[in-house]
Amino acid sequence: MTPENTDLTVLVVDDDFRVASMHAGYVDAVPGFTALPPVHDARLVARTVADSRPDLVLLDLYLPHVSGLDLLSVLDVDAFVLSASGEGESVRTALRRGALSYLVKPFAEKALADRLRAYARYRRLLAGGTHDQVAIDRARRVLLVEAEQAPAAAASTTEQSVLEAVNAATEDLTVVEVAEAVGISRATAQRYLSHLAQAGQIHLGLRYGARGRPEHRYGPLSS
Repeated sequence: MTPENTDLTVLVVDDDFRVASMHAGYVDAVPGFTALPPVHDARLVARTVADSRPDLVLLDLYLPHVSGLDLLSVLDVDAFVLSASGEGESVRTALRRGALSYLVKPFAEKALADRLRAYARYRRLLAGGTHDQVAIDRARRVLLVEAEQAPAAAASTTEQSVLEAVNAATEDLTVVEVAEAVGISRATAQRYLSHLAQAGQIHLGLRYGARGRPEHRYGPLSS
């Protein structure tokens, strides 16, 4: 496990090499976290966990050879499930078997970053010593990340412009394309796109480019 004052280590388990690499990049972008080399073969997960002792595993459910749900039953490590399945039975089983969080793919980078930061707070709240019921309940609550708050009302015109740009496009757009269409920075476009996607006003998908790297693309709900 990670010593105090060093980064929390995270093991990504996903048989899709490109998605695993992208999620590892998300982890590395969050201060206080370091991604270990991803594991793509579910049969190697138990040994890797025993050898590298990660603080957290990001686990896909649909894996060749071994189900992610079965792995949850045997891995003695904190875990988040990252899955394309939103089926109630899968979610209930994952949570029953110990998953601390469940994220449905595809998701915005911020969604995972928020949960990682919440996990770091959870770890700090339960570090060392014994804890009373109030402290335990507080630690559990921090894992329940609230949806991103809407930007300030003064910025609502920009949000509307971003929404209109996405809805007017003939195909799904990248963050850069939205930023250029609206005349705002990439960071600002990303913030509004993430909020709109999480609010269910636009859809978020993945597309693999010519170089094989997955990228987020945003489109109207009807597309």
